[in-house]
Amino acid sequence: MNTDHMDLYAAPTWQCVMICWGTKYSTAVINNLARSISNKTASQPRFILISDRDRPDLLDRIELVRFPEYWLAPPLKTAGCHAKLVMFERGILPTDLPAIYVDLDTIVLGDLSKGLSLMKSRQTVALLPSAIIPFGWVGRSLHRWTRGRKYARGNSSFVVYHPGECHYIAEQFRLTYAKYPKMQLRYMVADERFISWVAQEHMVSIPESFAVKFPREFMFYWGFWLYIKARLPWVKSRRKGLVAVTLNGLMIKPEKLLSLKEGDVIVDEKSRKLIWSEKTLGFMRSKIQAFYAGSL
Repeated sequence: MNTDHMDLYAAPTWQCVMICWGTKYSTAVINNLARSISNKTASQPRFILISDRDRPDLLDRIELVRFPEYWLAPPLKTAGCHAKLVMFERGILPTDLPAIYVDLDTIVLGDLSKGLSLMKSRQTVALLPSAIIPFGWVGRSLHRWTRGRKYARGNSSFVVYHPGECHYIAEQFRLTYAKYPKMQLRYMVADERFISWVAQEHMVSIPESFAVKFPREFMFYWGFWLYIKARLPWVKSRRKGLVAVTLNGLMIKPEKLLSLKEGDVIVDEKSRKLIWSEKTLGFMRSKIQAFYAGSL
């Protein structure tokens, strides 16, 4: 392991969970994310990486936990990312502290531990909202009235939860997958769909004042709107307070991002545009550059 250590070794008050399989993300990216989180948090976490293999040069502070073979089945490692449900598997994480799962393609701007304040109880599961139906009494009511056919959905780029209270999520998936191996049920399409469905009674939203998905916040179908949005006072104020931004779905390698020039336009698979300019991204452009420069 790498002996490049982080300063603060105080007793952890929460757990930061990361998951990696395959070779898409280098150890340098993982280390860089952990450093960024540690340097900005007021209370130090216990870092845990759930991995399918050894990761040479992983920081000593990051505890590597190996994937159970069950979660490495090929159907669970497709675009639906069902393998991420391993974070709820009994015996994988200690159950003494609450946890925040964070995707590896995340830029941390502030104190991630503030997300723990979203927990209303030990049973709370918090996700970024991703559908029209809101978490809360509306989502819960629809879930009950429709017997699970309608419910509020979230995105699992960030997950705030307590490992000691959420083993049922992985256990229910195992039971459901055994019954429906083709995953033909709508709530089995992706890990985040399943989390939202099975934990609907305990779901809360991660507000966009805390974290956002980069494509949702900084990309759009009409380029001119990106310039307008960036100038709106309430948007500028909210962006200044962001703790984290996940670049999920942004299929651009760090090397490509660092080579972009002012005004360059990138279009994703949903035809949304990214305009690489301070006029549309503001301070976020330099934050992205600085973050990835530290991991290459």
